[in-house]
Order: sequence, then structure tokens, then C-alpha cells
Amino acid sequence: MSANGYRDYFKVLGVERSADADAVKRSFRKLARQYHPDVNPGDASAEAKFKEISEAYEVLSDPDKRRRYEQFGQYWSQAAGAAGGPPGFDVDFGRYGNFDEFINDLLGRFGGAQAGSGFGAGPGGFGFSGGFPGGFGGPAAGRTGALNLDAEATISLSFAEAFRGCERTLAVNEERVQVRIPGGVRNGSRLRLKGKGNLQPGTGRRGDLYLNLQLQEHPIWRLDGDQLQADLPLSLDELALGGEVRVATPDGEATVQVPSGVALGRSLRLKGKGWPGKDGRGDLLLSLTLKLPERFSETEQQLLEKLREARSLDPRREWMRAAQL
Repeated sequence: MSANGYRDYFKVLGVERSADADAVKRSFRKLARQYHPDVNPGDASAEAKFKEISEAYEVLSDPDKRRRYEQFGQYWSQAAGAAGGPPGFDVDFGRYGNFDEFINDLLGRFGGAQAGSGFGAGPGGFGFSGGFPGGFGGPAAGRTGALNLDAEATISLSFAEAFRGCERTLAVNEERVQVRIPGGVRNGSRLRLKGKGNLQPGTGRRGDLYLNLQLQEHPIWRLDGDQLQADLPLSLDELALGGEVRVATPDGEATVQVPSGVALGRSLRLKGKGWPGKDGRGDLLLSLTLKLPERFSETEQQLLEKLREARSLDPRREWMRAAQL
């Protein structure tokens, strides 16, 4: 800057005075990568240079401001002030989650970039991805809101892992985080790990990590709210005559008593054999279903014929009578 406060914005950006808007934008992108404070932490001269090239881009990317700048030259500051525009430029870097977010906001405010035109699109790009490098989920910041450094991840658990609890090792911001998932978690449960979210460069601030838990389907067990359920297949004679039958529970085999003549769809309750909870184990509900063989043996077929001959109940008599209109 000269003694009278005049800045040659064309020299600042390293472009000719005849450079068009695209040339100005390309030069700004290149220099912004080089001098951004995230790339030069603690370097006051780099930050000052970054603000200078940002100020130059603010002026040269705006057709009206550029016209006044080219017209008034060294009196640009006074002309800009008279027109109501501030001659200086300042930026609060803490508002932004990463380099791309800042640049896209800056280009948008100064009439430069189209949506989605981030750094790293061309060869030799700076290479920041959404969120911080190695981050679990990108931090978000509103245009006027505070930076949100919290991150989220989804973990898929088997029924056994959710029932008994398990440990998982996650990579968060290039750090290995050991997570203990307690037994009895449910589908959609959310765990919070304090201070394990995204890290804001240069400040040491770190958000929290939220884990969303999803339970994989099981071929036998299903969880309806807090209730563990399963279907219990019974043979025709077990359903008709009742008796003791062996069943599976999450803890292993058990024996239950099936009442004679019980209706299909009824449930047997096994206390203390269900899903873990704050107050201990819940109950297990077994819904009774009929399981017929694909083909009856010859002996079974003969017995069924005798049963049909001896049967005293017409199961559709009341149904037929009620169905008449």
C-alpha cells in the first residue's frame, strides 16, 4: 500500500488492468488458497495478505465498484466512501466451518461464484471435503448463526450387539475413538460423545459426536417398542392337545406349557426373558402359529381321515349364518 492509502488492486491480484471477470476470479482463487489462515495458522502477515486480496476481489468483481476504482484511481477510498461503500474489508473466520464454505460465501456475496463451485474442482485444488478433513459429518454454520461443530454418524447393530451391548472403534478427525454401546439400546437410539466431534482449526474448539443406532432385522426376534416378540410355531396336535414344548429365548432354551385347544394368535408370556431396560429385563411374548408339514406321512393322513369322520364341530355354521344379508 502506498503512503496515501492507495492499493493497486490489479497488482494485488496479479492480473492485467484489462483482465475480465473470469481472470480476476481465477487469480483470487489461486491466491486465496495460498494465503488462507487455515493454511498458515498463526501467520499474521499471511492473514493480512489474505484480507488484502479479498478486498481487491470485492472491488474488481463488482462492475460498479471497478468502474469507480478505474475512474478515480488513488482517490478510490474517498469515492467509495462518498458512494456509501466501505473502503476496507474484514472477515470473521470463526463463522465458517471450512475453507470451501468461506470462499463460496465470499464469491456469492461479491457476485462471483455459482452454487456448488468449490475449491478443489480443478487440478491442484486445495482438497478440503465437506466438513473438516477426516471429519465424520461436516459442520454447518448459518450466515448469521454460530458455527456448529457437532458431527453425526449412523451405526448398524445386530440384534445380539444391541441386546448384550458391544464396543466399536471409530475414526473421527484422524483419531480412533472407542465407543461402548450399552446393552438394551433400541432402534433409533442416539448416543452423545462429548468433545469427539469436528475440530475448528486454530481455535481448539471441538463439538460433540452423535451416534444414531440402527438395529438390523432378525429372522426370529422383533422389537415392538419395549416389547420383545417372536412367533412360536406349533404342530396340529400340540395346538389341539396342548402340553410342554421347548422354545428359544435370548438366554437359550426354555420349556413352556401350551394350554389345550388354545386359539391361533394367542400369546404366551415369559416373564423376565425380554429386552433389557432401565428397570431390568422385560417379558417375552410368543405368538402361537400353526406349522403344517409340506406333506403328511401315510400314518398322519390316515389319522386325519379318522379325525374328519369323527369331528363333531362344523367350524363354519355360525359364520355362514352371520354372513347372510
